[in-house]
This record gives sequence, C-alpha cells and structure tokens, in this order.
Amino acid sequence: MARSGRPSDSRAPADGGAFAPLRHRVFAVLWTATLVGNVGLWMRDTTSAWLMTSLSASPTQVAFIQAASTLPIFLFSLPAGALADIVDRKRLLILVQFGLGLLSVALAIGSALSLLTPVSLLLFTAAAGVGSAFANPVWQAIVPELVPRSELRPAVALNGVAVNVSRAIGPALGGLIVALSSPAIAYAVDVATYAIVIAALVWWPRTTTSKRQPEAFTGALRAGWRYALRSPPLQRTVVRAICFFLFASAYWALLPLVAKNELNGGPSTYGLLLGALGSGAVTGALLLQPVRKRLNNDSLVLVGTLVTAATTAALGLVSSLTEALPVLLVAGFAWICVLSSINTTTQAVLPDWVRARGLAVYLMAFFGSLSLGSVVWGRIAEASSVDQALIIAGSAGALVGVYAARWKLPSTEVDLTPSGHWPQPIVTSPDDGRDGPALITVDYRIDIRDREPFLEAIEALGDIRRRDGAIQWAVMFDSANPNRALEWFVTPSWAEHVRQHDRVSVADAAVQERVKAFHRGADPPRVAHFLTASRTKQPSLTTEAE
Repeated sequence: MARSGRPSDSRAPADGGAFAPLRHRVFAVLWTATLVGNVGLWMRDTTSAWLMTSLSASPTQVAFIQAASTLPIFLFSLPAGALADIVDRKRLLILVQFGLGLLSVALAIGSALSLLTPVSLLLFTAAAGVGSAFANPVWQAIVPELVPRSELRPAVALNGVAVNVSRAIGPALGGLIVALSSPAIAYAVDVATYAIVIAALVWWPRTTTSKRQPEAFTGALRAGWRYALRSPPLQRTVVRAICFFLFASAYWALLPLVAKNELNGGPSTYGLLLGALGSGAVTGALLLQPVRKRLNNDSLVLVGTLVTAATTAALGLVSSLTEALPVLLVAGFAWICVLSSINTTTQAVLPDWVRARGLAVYLMAFFGSLSLGSVVWGRIAEASSVDQALIIAGSAGALVGVYAARWKLPSTEVDLTPSGHWPQPIVTSPDDGRDGPALITVDYRIDIRDREPFLEAIEALGDIRRRDGAIQWAVMFDSANPNRALEWFVTPSWAEHVRQHDRVSVADAAVQERVKAFHRGADPPRVAHFLTASRTKQPSLTTEAE
C-alpha cells in the first residue's frame, strides 16, 4: 500500500481539530485540487440542469439530468472499485480526469454550435457519470494514505467541506456565467479545472510498496461482492444510506423547477439556491466536531434525517427567494451531518485491501438512491405538482428515517490493520495444482461440554473465512471421538488462500483467539493445506499451527 506524507505512528493523537489533516502537504495539495475540480463539476452540472429547462419543459426530463449523472455511478461503482484495488490509483485518477475533461470540451463545443438536444445532453451527462463512477471510489480510498488513522474523521469531514464549498461557489458561478455569457463558456471553465486537478495528481509523489498477491479483475470483483455480503457493519451502513438518500434526492432533483416555476427565477436564482445548500453544508462541516461531542453517529444521522425531511417539505411551501434561502441553508447543514457520519463510518469499517470495493458498494447505494429518487419524485411532480412531490418526500422521509434507526451504525474503533499472525504455509511440491481450489483444515480438540459455545465462537470465524476468500466452510465432529472437531474451508485457488493471510486483521485475530481458547490439546490446532490433485504429480500437503 502506498504511504505518502504520512506519520509513522498512524495512531498518534491528532492535534489541530478540524483542520489537522491540512498539515500534511500531499493531503493539502490534493484537497485544494479537488476543491477546484468540484467547483468546475458543479458549474457543469448546474449549467446542464438549467440548459435542460430551456430544451424541455417536462419535469421528468429535468429530473432525468440528476438520474443520468448518478445512475452510471450506481451501475459501474463496483467494477471501478475492483479496478482501484488492483491497479495504480494515481494513474487511474489521471486517466479518468483526462477523459472527463474531454467530455466538457465536447459539451462546450456542442453548446456553442447549438447542437445539444435533450437526448444528447442526457447522453453527455451519463458519460460524465461513468467517469465519476470510476473516480469516486479512488478519491475516497486514497484518504487513509494521506493522513494518520487518528485524523481520518476530520480528513473525511474536510473532503465534505471541499465538496460543499465548491457546491456553494460552483452553482452560483455557473449561473452567473450562463446569465452573463453562455453555457459554452461555463463548460470551458470546467475544462480548465480538470487541467489543475491533473497537474496536482501528476505532482503527487505516490510510491507503491504493496507485496500482496496480485488479483485478476474478475476475482477482485467477486471478492468485493463476497465481502459486502459477509460484512454486517458495511450492510448496516448501506441500509442507513439508502433510507436517507432515497428521500433527500427530492429537493436535489426538483430544485431547478423550484427556481424556475415556483420562484419565477433564472439561472442565477438556481445558482443562489444551490449556493445556499452548499453554504449550509460548509457551516455544518465546520461545526461537526462540537456537535459530535453531544451526539453519537446514530443520533446525528437520525436528527439530520428528520431535519432534512422537514426542510424538504418546507421547500414545497415557500413562495419567494427570501423564504427558500434559509430553508436550504438548514437543509445543507443537515445533509453534511448525515453524509459525513455515514461516509466516515464506511471508511472506518473497511480494511485497506478491499477499501475501494467497499466504498464502491456504499456509492452504489448512495447514487442508486439518488437516481431512483430523482425519477420517482420527477414523475410524482409531473402527475401532481412540484410542491406536492416535495411535501410527500419530506413526510415519507421522516417516517422511513425513524424506522431505519433500528439498524445501528457500527463502531468506528475496530482495528482493521493486518495482524500478520498467520505463518506463511510451506509448500514442498511443484506449482502444479495451485490454480485449482485449495482445501484448508484445522484440527481442534475440545471438551464436549464446551461444544455449544465453541460452535457459536467458530461460526463468527467462519463468517470471516467466507468474507475473506472461502467459497465453502464447515465444521465437523469425529464420529469416533466427540472431542475432535475439524474446521475446513475451500478457496478458489492457492493464491486466494495466500491473500487470506494478508487480509486477517487485528480484530479478526481476536475472534480466532476466542476459538482457539476452547482447544484442549497440548499442541496448537493442527492446520493442513491441500492442493488440487494432478494426474502426473502427487497432490501437496502442508501442515503447521495457524
């Protein structure tokens, strides 16, 4: 794993409060670059959303702009996360930023020549969404490379500040440029921001020192899904994200129509509304630390959800810009409280080897909810009115938010650093057979009176084995000796089992120690590794304590 500009003691207490991560030069440079890049992104999205109101009066097509930008992220985030976990993240980011810059060039030319139609604008927006799908997991996955673990929470919050400062500046700037000149100029400014981001990435002195067994793309993709299906902490986080973003998507999708139809405004009005959202979010990010002293993550997400629901419904009742702006300031504050809490929790419950893939699953939930919500609330607005759609979204969001609070967010204090306590297995035969499945057995001697607690403890270990690479797992008892238990599991290949050795965390080691505490033999539990048999060579067998 790369380490750049990071203190050697990643668990040293952080000083400097919310701005402590900016002491690290690499983080500060990349944070500034993402701030500039996000300003351009918000200018582009604001310009496209407003341009669509000129090309089509349909609320559904206007809401489709958000769906077109977020649906590709839902569809491609996991492949992007798998790619980010097996290739050089710096090079991947540079390539994606270059492609997104070319898309903005095409938008600028198409707008200048009046070639854009509702369909072509949606296609360009969807293509930009594909680029974001491949960039977002990487941007989030590199954060732990740039700061100590003790500063991860403020680093994530500062990234939220960057996004929301840009959300305050970008839409207002985009609306102003469109009002004073044309959408083509706004798109051209976005192109310049990509040049700044690429320059910062090229400068980044990242070095790769990973000694892990390289994964193939399809194997990495399967491992990502397997981890998500076997990780209750990640699952609880994803559920809370879906229950919030599905309803919070309403005011994002319908805000252009609020500006144009409800407030009788133009692009500058829309920019001001988004600017108010961004300003509220920035304020929330800066005040998060004192708020967290009073509320834990679960309480903060619940309060933020209820406030978001109230402001969504209130937005359906406003009739002037002076009424809408304070509502959106509060909405932005609540948005960042929920977003930062869920985002930080997701980062904290993921080990580094699957970080980008786990974040991709979270981003799928995030952007999939925004996409589905955008379409649903757009159709409801078309069938009734924008005001009614916002009131319905707010009311339903409050009810679902209270119900979702039953899925408690996981602890962020779990130690997921590699334990390194498994000895590397010794293989005495040639490589033949290593491409096939590998069978690993662990032989325990237990007191028959401990059978039930032993099974309970080893079931948790089985979940870890399956989460980290096993495709089959079971425990069997010797019919002739009820004190002998045999744990066995199968991995798709020998290389996948070797990766399991690298994936065992300190927290996982504690689970394994609870199982080993039931072992009553004089020697540690005996471990054996079997490779797939070959017609020409004998199968391999290695044994050791693990």
